[in-house]
Amino acid sequence: MMENRELTMDDYLAMLRRRLKVILIPVLLAPLAGFGISYLFPAKYTSQSLVLVEAPKIPDIVVQQVFSSDLTQHVATIQQQVLSPARLRPMVDRLGLAKSGQSPEDVMDNIRLNMTIEPVVTDLSQLGGAKKKPGQGSQAPGFYVNFTASTAREAQQICTDLTSMLLEEDLKSRQDVTQGTTLFLTKQVEDAKQNLDDLEKRLAAFKNQHMGQLPGDEENNLKILMGLNSQLDANTQTLNRATQDKSYTESLLAQQLASWKSTQSSSNPQTLQQQLSQLQTQLIDLEARYTEDHPDVIKTKADIAQVKKKLAEINDATSSATDTASEKGSASEPPEIRQLRLQVHQYGDLIAQATRDQKKLQQEISVYQSRVASSPAIEEEYKELARDYDNAQKVYQDDLAKQSTSKMATQAEQQQQGEQMALLNPATLPDSPSFPNRPLFAGGGLGAGLVLGLSLALWLELRDKCIRTEADAEACLGLPMLVSVPWVVVEETANGNGKGRFWKRKKPDESREEVKV
Repeated sequence: MMENRELTMDDYLAMLRRRLKVILIPVLLAPLAGFGISYLFPAKYTSQSLVLVEAPKIPDIVVQQVFSSDLTQHVATIQQQVLSPARLRPMVDRLGLAKSGQSPEDVMDNIRLNMTIEPVVTDLSQLGGAKKKPGQGSQAPGFYVNFTASTAREAQQICTDLTSMLLEEDLKSRQDVTQGTTLFLTKQVEDAKQNLDDLEKRLAAFKNQHMGQLPGDEENNLKILMGLNSQLDANTQTLNRATQDKSYTESLLAQQLASWKSTQSSSNPQTLQQQLSQLQTQLIDLEARYTEDHPDVIKTKADIAQVKKKLAEINDATSSATDTASEKGSASEPPEIRQLRLQVHQYGDLIAQATRDQKKLQQEISVYQSRVASSPAIEEEYKELARDYDNAQKVYQDDLAKQSTSKMATQAEQQQQGEQMALLNPATLPDSPSFPNRPLFAGGGLGAGLVLGLSLALWLELRDKCIRTEADAEACLGLPMLVSVPWVVVEETANGNGKGRFWKRKKPDESREEVKV
């Protein structure tokens, strides 16, 4: 009737007293049954070895480690490599594990199922919750290699071989990683060096092609352009002044030549001959009118003698001359005319030189003007090329530094100076089987018996329809209780320890219940 009302602690204690035997019998028998069942399973023995992950012998400040894989991932990788058929088959053949009726594939599958790896995590490795830094391995200092077999000796042998293969594979994988990294970086350095050389050649060719138009030359170009313009102005002034001076000197020369030629006409042989004829005619006329002592006659005779003398001198000079007529004419010119001719020639040379200088200055000015005009575009192209060269140089230097680090790390791995795995505890020879765990089976039986006993007690209580207390009566009748007649019982004497009242119920000698509604 307990399901019809709310139960109290006294009700639960009453139930426990009533069903104590039902609970204790399964609790006592089930552990014995579980312990006996454990003998039905074949024994399994587990051998265990401990592998320690040693820190690098060379500090990372001196040689940075290239191999920085997480220990858990690395161990899982080398475990798969060790458990591959190519690595397991030689071990199966060497140890003769393929017994009659078994194929090597079945033995290898059995090895894969019975091998486990457990990381070793110490309390010190978890202090402060420190995170792993780049280039460092896992915080776990090592791992256990476990293998379970039907015999202790077989478990030890296989565990030893598996541990050895793990260590060999670890060393090989580390060396392969460092060597592969070194080869890769060497190729990267070669490519970066080739790219740097190409950019350097392009930069040198660009500098040669655009000499004077590079960044930083614009200010110099402007200064040079201003200087050339000043020189051009000065040259123009010099040219104009020389032109004016030449014109003036040429006019003076023309005047001097005209004056000199007028004076030279009296010394001409034809003129002198005509003059002589005129003087002779004049003398005849004078002699007809005057005597020989007349002054005009005397003067005319003297002039005739002088003209004859000049003609004789001219004839002598003509017969003895060896130079050309032009040279004789030039040599016979007075110094003033020759000086003017020299000045005119000098002014001509000065004008020609000034004209050549003017053309040269104009060409140079056009060159520098084009440089100044094209400087922005060339400067942008040069900056882009220089930026690519600087980036290529940085990449080359970085790759070169990484290559040097990788080479040192490779040498450290080859000399076993880096992080490596070392066997700390060899595979153990188990003294007792790891399965079945008989105390665990007995404990499981105890738990199962306790659950079974409690389940039976609860089932019996739910099926019990007895009315034992006033609360049961009220719950059954649905009416309040007015009068109750207590049980008439004979109390039994309690034990000396005072516990008899709980374990032994009061026995009714005579019972009578009267209920009035």
